Amino acid sequence: MNFYKAIETTLFATSSHEKIKLFNELYRAYKSDELEFTTTGNVKKLDEPSYATFCTVVKPPDVPKRKNVAKSEGQILLLHAVAHIEYGAIDLALDHLYRFQNMPKKYVEDWLVVADDEIRHFLMIETLLNELGANYGDIPVHNALFEALQWTQDSLLERMAVVPRYLEANGLDATPYILEKLKRIPKSEMIDKIISALEIILQEEVSHVLYGDRWFEYACEKEGMKKEIYFEIIEKHFPKTFPRHKGLNIQARQEAGFSCSELKIMTNEEVC
Repeated sequence: MNFYKAIETTLFATSSHEKIKLFNELYRAYKSDELEFTTTGNVKKLDEPSYATFCTVVKPPDVPKRKNVAKSEGQILLLHAVAHIEYGAIDLALDHLYRFQNMPKKYVEDWLVVADDEIRHFLMIETLLNELGANYGDIPVHNALFEALQWTQDSLLERMAVVPRYLEANGLDATPYILEKLKRIPKSEMIDKIISALEIILQEEVSHVLYGDRWFEYACEKEGMKKEIYFEIIEKHFPKTFPRHKGLNIQARQEAGFSCSELKIMTNEEVC
């Protein structure tokens, strides 16, 4: 089995069941050393997200707003939003592997681990959605993660800056606030399950951002760039993002590879 052809088939699969089945087969073959890594020479552009066949895609302002999460309707909206992020993250990890070939073995190992984690996260959240009588695809979604994938299809440097070191790092900031709100509302079995799932995701996403930091540094060295190029890339795609005077999860970002000098630029303060 050719690794890159198997990744392509998995990436382009248009059902969650099929994608996860294909990935599990691929990952088993990788662990058993049954794959060969001859490059395909024909890397396809992604014109639409793999979830477009079963999700209604709308502009971000048109995605239904979250309601009171003490009620099942609000819990469904929250869980669906998280499931969508995790499903998009599966494709991003697969695309890192498919689009940027001839990379060191450690690169392949890192993003296979991430894809496996994201699948586990997605299934964990999907299970909770199902318990509430809902399914992934029931609620309209936006294309924000997929658009970032498209913008960075030609540059490992930009991909690692934009996806793990910006979008996923933002999750390190946002999840603690969601958890804080959940812990303030009346306890219930479902709320406890949601909190537990989000805490697992938060903990494991730190390593995902750290992998992005590792391969961003690799790309910087390959292209003769200093790491400060990160801020130019983010300004290009997400203007006026920094400085952000509050809301950064400083500890998690440090664990994920952000330096004190970077965090100072991000906050315009001495935070470490």
